[in-house]
Amino acid sequence: MTKPFVEFDAVSFAYAERPILHRVSFCIEQGHFTAIMGGSGSGKTTLLRLMTGQLQPDSGRVLVGGKDLREFSRQELHEYRRQMGVLFQFGALFTDLSVFDNVAFPLREHTQLSEAMIQDLVALKLNAVGLRGIEALMPSELSGGMARRVALARTIALDPQLMLFDEPFTGLDPISLSVIALLVSRINKALQATSVMVTHDIHQSLQIVDQVIFLAGGEVIFSGTPEEIRQTDSPWVHQFVHGEPDGPVQFRYPTTQSLEQQLMTAKP
Repeated sequence: MTKPFVEFDAVSFAYAERPILHRVSFCIEQGHFTAIMGGSGSGKTTLLRLMTGQLQPDSGRVLVGGKDLREFSRQELHEYRRQMGVLFQFGALFTDLSVFDNVAFPLREHTQLSEAMIQDLVALKLNAVGLRGIEALMPSELSGGMARRVALARTIALDPQLMLFDEPFTGLDPISLSVIALLVSRINKALQATSVMVTHDIHQSLQIVDQVIFLAGGEVIFSGTPEEIRQTDSPWVHQFVHGEPDGPVQFRYPTTQSLEQQLMTAKP
C-alpha cells in the first residue's frame, strides 16, 4: 500500500467573512494523480494554495508526509516548495525571457549547477515535451500549445515530488489539449510524482487520473476513482459531468425575499 502524501483533515477556510471550505477531508496517496473538480468558486484553487502553504486553514490541518504544514520551519517549508512543481493557468511564462531562460530559471534559483549542466538539463526537459531546438525563441513567438509545453518543461526542471496543475487545459485547441494531457500523464509516471490537477475538463482528465475529488458548496461531495464518478448518483456530480444548465447549481441566481418584495411593490 502507498502512504498518504497530502491529507486534509477537517479543513475550513474563509476569505474575511466569505466561507470557502467547510470541514474538508481527503487523502492523496503518494505517487497518485488526483483531479480536483467542481464549479467555479467551489474552492479548488484555494485547496492548491493551502497545499503550498500560501494560505493557512482557519481550522483543521493540512498534513504533508504526516506533518502539519503549519508546524514546518522556514527551512522545511523552503525545502518542501523546492520539491514542488507548479503549472499555472495559461503557463505564466516570463515574457521578457527566452524559452531557454524560462526553463533554466528554477535551476538557477534553486541549485548551484554550472551553466554547462543547466544547458544540458534544459535541452533534456524540452526534449521531454517534444520541443528541443526552440531554446532561442521568445514566448511571443510561440503558439498557445507550445507555450504550455514550455511551461510544463519549466515545471519539471527540478524533478519535483509534488506537481500541481491549475487548469492546464484552459484555452487550448483539441489537439494541443490532447498533447498536454498525454505529456502530463507520461511525465507523472516517469517521475513517479504525486500530482494534483484542478480542472473543469471531464473527458481528458478522467482518462489520466487515479482519483477524483469533487467540491460543491465548500464540501467534498465525492472522492473516488474515475469509474466511480461516472456511476455516482450525486446530482451535483451528474449536473457537472453532463453540463446540464439547471440542477443543484440553479440557472437563475437566487434573489432575497426582501428584494423580491421591493420589486413587487415598486411603482412603475
